[in-house]
Amino acid sequence: MIACLSPNGQNLNRGDAAPTRLLVATLKGINVLERSGPGSAWTDRGRVLDGLHCSSIMIEPKRGGVFAGMHSGGLYFSADGGLTWEKRSDGITINQVFCVGYAHHGDKIALYAGTEPASMFRSDDYGKNWIEQPGVKETKGRDKWSFPSPPHEAHVKTMTMDPRDPNVIYAGVEQGDLLKTTDGGATWFVLDDFSKPTDWTYRDIHLVVVHPENSAELYMTTGMGLYRSHDSGATWTLIVDNSFAIGYPDHIIVSPRDGNTLFMAGAGENPGTWRESKSARATIARSTDRGVTWVDASKGLPADRRPNIEAMSMAAYKDGFTLFAGDTDGIVYASEDGAETWTRIAGGLAPVTKGNHYRPLQRAS
Repeated sequence: MIACLSPNGQNLNRGDAAPTRLLVATLKGINVLERSGPGSAWTDRGRVLDGLHCSSIMIEPKRGGVFAGMHSGGLYFSADGGLTWEKRSDGITINQVFCVGYAHHGDKIALYAGTEPASMFRSDDYGKNWIEQPGVKETKGRDKWSFPSPPHEAHVKTMTMDPRDPNVIYAGVEQGDLLKTTDGGATWFVLDDFSKPTDWTYRDIHLVVVHPENSAELYMTTGMGLYRSHDSGATWTLIVDNSFAIGYPDHIIVSPRDGNTLFMAGAGENPGTWRESKSARATIARSTDRGVTWVDASKGLPADRRPNIEAMSMAAYKDGFTLFAGDTDGIVYASEDGAETWTRIAGGLAPVTKGNHYRPLQRAS
């Protein structure tokens, strides 16, 4: 089984057995980690797409293709599990591909790529040709979309498909709007019940997750905290705010074995504070009651919590699941006991990072 770990990419892979290959997105390319089998040590087999800052990796399960979006370099495809790559960006007119996703329409496969500046592209021939979906760029209120760091361009940071309806997609614009389509991307509308005039940050969407047991139940991490919806995004409740240990949540995953158990990772405060504090105060937490209460699940991670956890993913298989986490120091961790403990499986990689998040967290030389 092959799994992937990237800041804005796929966070769940499924297979028959525990993973033996992990593709890790970094500032300087994709590192290929391998092991001979469960319980054996992971080995770094080297870096592919060297020199490209990888933002997202997605493994399409029907045909097994791997797609990788770059901060500056377009989109790449691998037919051999991430060992060799070719560029597949024909029709993608924007060079920064932040996120990629897929939807299965029977035997047909639709691929999507979200970009900066914020737009969405679709391919119906497995990435050989792409067509821009104009609905995202035509969103009412787009003039308010922006991003704190230069060049202040908003981007489609995340997309999530409804597993029960391939035409339903949620797309999060950072910072701008939560968008939804019910026709496969032809038209989009805004879900804004969560947004309040008193919010300190404007619609800062990080990740949306559809609960595997109930497609009307959504979880969304934002700059304001963690929200939950029970009506497919029409209304939202803030269930974890900025006062929590993870005051700036990013990644969230539902356990494949227990729908009440959630895993969440993020920083103590927003990245704007890291320049002064030099610490992200990164934490991984676990909830067993669908996000109402949380416990720390960071055992084995750096004691000082300085580097940020910029990527978290899960490989689910017949006998269990493995969690992976990557940080701005270029270290990768794994947990095979439901985040009770974490073990370092690789180090010395380039930073695993969204944009330039790694810079204020680097150790002083």
